[in-house]
Amino acid sequence: MQHIPLTEASKNLPDLIEAALGGEEIIIIKDNQPLVKLTPVSPLKHRPKYGSAKGLVTMSDDFDEPLEDFKEYME
Repeated sequence: MQHIPLTEASKNLPDLIEAALGGEEIIIIKDNQPLVKLTPVSPLKHRPKYGSAKGLVTMSDDFDEPLEDFKEYME
């Protein structure tokens, strides 16, 4: 974890961003008090496209037929 003074951070911001993207935790301080923590933004989660699983799921022709185990209850 790096603690960087605000004046130094303003001069080296691109390098600090690269370090944060590489997994390093960067804390920007002013008057020995933490102000900002640089962390990468997690990527956006994309919603699945409708129909993207087409052809991957199959059902047997009798999927809605009564089960053998329950025939005595259904009579």
